[in-house]
Amino acid sequence: MAQRIAMVTGAGSGVGRAAAHALLADGYAVVLTGRRRDALEETVALAGAAAGQTLVVPTDVTDPAQVEALFAATKAAYGRLDVLFNNAGGNVPSTNFGDFTWDQWTQVVAVNLNGAFLCANAAFRMMRDQSPQGGRIINNGSISAHTPRPGSAAYTSTKHAITGLTKSISLDGRAYDIACGQIDIGNAATPMTARMAKGVIQPNGEMMVEPTMDVTNVGKTIVYMAGLGPDANAMFVNVMATKMPFAGRG
Repeated sequence: MAQRIAMVTGAGSGVGRAAAHALLADGYAVVLTGRRRDALEETVALAGAAAGQTLVVPTDVTDPAQVEALFAATKAAYGRLDVLFNNAGGNVPSTNFGDFTWDQWTQVVAVNLNGAFLCANAAFRMMRDQSPQGGRIINNGSISAHTPRPGSAAYTSTKHAITGLTKSISLDGRAYDIACGQIDIGNAATPMTARMAKGVIQPNGEMMVEPTMDVTNVGKTIVYMAGLGPDANAMFVNVMATKMPFAGRG
């Protein structure tokens, strides 16, 4: 197709911004969404000559009505959707499970799991019903989809759940040429990981500064996953800082 259409949630900073810029550089038109218009506009401003290939739609992905409006705006502007990078997410400060509160739990689940479901569900319907049919959904998992950090019960639970969501979408999407994959990211240098400069709690209780990687590596990986032909799917991809303590953690 002459014009490929992608959507990136959580596009106002970090991984989402890097993915949006990489997709734009690869020739996609990109729908940018997140809660803060100013942050999304900054992503557009930093896109250079590709800025004209963007559509900004501020959205709280935890609100079904706002998600419905996001996809309606995308359909009105472009008529179809080829790729969703289902990236929006958040966390709360590290908290021992015995001290974890219901409010902390619901705050993380609302964005990381419910929001991911709402966006993937709307994208699935749009890809199923458009002509030509099909598309690709890429969910943002995490190293925590495999191995938790201390004090991360809600975050780890949601990321394990994303793996189940990815498998279910991949299975149910076969009949409609909808592929679904998951990117599991470890220690990309973003505002969310800036706290690592002071050290990260380890399973043995010690604090240790961990290596990070340039977030542009994530953008390159998203472009690779998105660009596969309809006969191929990178179902699970792990991109992480080479020297981070993941293999053998604990």
